[in-house]
Amino acid sequence: MYDIGIIGAGVIGSAIARELSKYKLNVCLIEKEKDVSQGATKANSGIVHGGYVAKHGTLKGELCYKGNKMFHKLNEELNFGYRKTGALVIGFDQEDEEKILEIYENGLKIGCDDLQIINYEEIKKIEPHINDEVKVALYSKSVGVTSPYELVIALVENAMENGVELKLETEVLDIKKRNGSFTIVTNNGEINSKYIINAAGLYSDKIAKLLNVDNFSILPKKGQYILFGKDQAHLVNSVVFQVPTKKGKGILVTTTYHGNFMIGPNAEEVNDINDVATSIESLEYIIETARKSIPGFKVKRALTTFSGVRAKSNLDEFIIEESTVKGFINVAGIDSPGLTAAPAIAEKVLDILENSGMELSKKEEFNPYRKAIFIKKDKDFDGSTEENNPEKKIICRCENVTEAEIIDAIHRGIPIKATDSIKFRTRAGMGACQGTYCRSRVRELIEKELKIPSEDITVEINKATKDSQRVDIKIIRKSEK
Repeated sequence: MYDIGIIGAGVIGSAIARELSKYKLNVCLIEKEKDVSQGATKANSGIVHGGYVAKHGTLKGELCYKGNKMFHKLNEELNFGYRKTGALVIGFDQEDEEKILEIYENGLKIGCDDLQIINYEEIKKIEPHINDEVKVALYSKSVGVTSPYELVIALVENAMENGVELKLETEVLDIKKRNGSFTIVTNNGEINSKYIINAAGLYSDKIAKLLNVDNFSILPKKGQYILFGKDQAHLVNSVVFQVPTKKGKGILVTTTYHGNFMIGPNAEEVNDINDVATSIESLEYIIETARKSIPGFKVKRALTTFSGVRAKSNLDEFIIEESTVKGFINVAGIDSPGLTAAPAIAEKVLDILENSGMELSKKEEFNPYRKAIFIKKDKDFDGSTEENNPEKKIICRCENVTEAEIIDAIHRGIPIKATDSIKFRTRAGMGACQGTYCRSRVRELIEKELKIPSEDITVEINKATKDSQRVDIKIIRKSEK
């Protein structure tokens, strides 16, 4: 019997698992995919938003503001990768300026102390390659970038180190309440737990309905992105947003934590929550709109496209509450800025559990630290291969990933069954050749280290394919004159 069963190992479920691992509790983290972070989190833009982005007086606003302030310490402990870049919300005319003033005043109400409204000359000092037609901007110094999947991997590794049990490839089929506790029926047998935390993202309304809880529904929204190499990273120093619309925060231009140039996402309502294909029409819209911010990027340098589906709720607000079924806690409808809010959401869930009657006693032996996978290369490291030295034997030439780093990633505790799992942990396969050189070598290392047959090692982690994305990237490269 577990004290708590958490359904969903995206950023929200994983942050909750790590927070609960600080206490003397028997916790189980349940995930239907072969690896963690495979839903909306994987395709997140990785922006650690400023507190101004959500409306004052909402749960989103409160938890985004708190979460932003927690990221520096969290990264110091878990080494997932985070850096402050600052952000600009740019405007082109009087109407935009009025909207920027509204955002500024909203941020002040929330408690933000890092906001400035700046003019063209000041904007150009921050972003020399910005569109010359920009007239005004909101500057937020607290915004940053992170690697969303590496964040989740770090949270889960540390949670497991502190006693949380992870069950992958375990899909929830039904939930029954008996004698004050829950029986979670899965494809891998039954799991018994005193409490359930529903952090199932796009599936959270379906999970809730298993217990006849139907006070919300998920309205999936897809966002598409284009990822470029690092050669265009000099074009942008901060995260550049345009004035938001009713559809969302709009097309952003940024560099990722690891220095790739990136544009997107758009916002499309979809019926199929597994629809992660990209489309030419959407990508062309993203390119055209992004050029209003930073005109000079080269589409021919695009590496890949990808998309994610966000779990927006019909209530347009985070749903974090104990449901009408005692012991069943919904953490649902966590769309943007959910990544930023995740550590603060975890603390809020802790309060809900305590108010519900759970006895919480901190562990004296809790270890908050998790070592990074990346080896700190010597300043004279030139990427040359030394066959007999795993720390200098290069497996991924594009990203200079060594054999030692890949072996480290394989043995971190979370089961590895796909080469993409190594990609998300080490970046092997994320460079210009997109895995053409290193994928077979990564597969050989997984086979050797884990002693599993090569045919049992897949490329992709989940069922979503990338065929349409490969077609798209070829077409959009050709579209640039």
